[in-house]
Amino acid sequence: MCALFHHKDDLVVSASLDQTVRVWDIGALRKKTVSPADDFLQLSQMNTDFFGGVDAIVKYVLEGHDRGVNWASFHPTLPLIVSGADDRQLKVWRMNDTKAWEVDTLRGHMNNVSCVFFHPRQDLIMSNSEDKSIRVWDATKRTGLQTFCREHDRFWILTAHPELNLLAAGHDSGMIVFKLQRECPAFSVSGDSVYYVKDRFLRFYEYSSQKDTQVIPIRRPGSNSLNQSPRTLSYSPTENAVLICLDGDGGYYELHIVPKDSFGRVDTVQEAKRGPGGSAIFVARNRFAVLEKSSNQILVKNLKNEIVKKSSLPVVADEIFYAGTGNLLCKDRGQSSHF
Repeated sequence: MCALFHHKDDLVVSASLDQTVRVWDIGALRKKTVSPADDFLQLSQMNTDFFGGVDAIVKYVLEGHDRGVNWASFHPTLPLIVSGADDRQLKVWRMNDTKAWEVDTLRGHMNNVSCVFFHPRQDLIMSNSEDKSIRVWDATKRTGLQTFCREHDRFWILTAHPELNLLAAGHDSGMIVFKLQRECPAFSVSGDSVYYVKDRFLRFYEYSSQKDTQVIPIRRPGSNSLNQSPRTLSYSPTENAVLICLDGDGGYYELHIVPKDSFGRVDTVQEAKRGPGGSAIFVARNRFAVLEKSSNQILVKNLKNEIVKKSSLPVVADEIFYAGTGNLLCKDRGQSSHF
């Protein structure tokens, strides 16, 4: 059903309806067909059965799936294999020079798993299935992170772009190309500088000097979040504070007071104040507003994270924006995005 080369070693992994995954050593085949003079692949005989004799040797037979296996692929850097089968399961296997063994089983798909692979640049496993879903898994904790569904079409094939943040999936009626995460960082411009978040750190960039400084660390969201990058950032120059909104744990904000004279020194950083909220923005000196989606209210808080005022909204809002001191602009949840 599937056969893929290893990224650097003389190995091939194959998946079969005989319920096994096999790893083949093709080292002898490479020596037989590669010319040492110009390192160019030359076929010695066009009608040769290359997978006969001793040209390809079965190194490991991985048994564990209860039904036919549709896909198997190597990890880009680690000695791992992931497979998907008609038993609706994904299995992770580890191998060394002498043996291979099952590490874990991932359950969640409701029909045959069609394709599965390790993401080439992130600690993720991607899979799709005839249950009309694409699933994203944490490759380290081996837990589900997110599911994308189509109403009518079964998924059959899935691949990642070798360089760009793009994935493609084929289904019954066509193909979709999509991104897992936003690429634009959360940022806020203030005068000659900009605060932004990159690689789990708040950073400060000054245009005039072109100096880029690491300021304070930002914690990762909860383990069940795929979008681990902050969504928005608001900066208060009078208080030298930043508000960061993240999607993890149902949506929350973090209030950080930025140390003025000790950028990057973790021992001087105050503990961030946190709270639930779909959106948060500074509205005045020592005041910021939080959108509480459950009650459709605006909570105005001080820098101690204490509520000083509550206001109900006339529309069901999903985001708020600064509209001058003491004023907010609210966007409703409708597809027309009214303000």
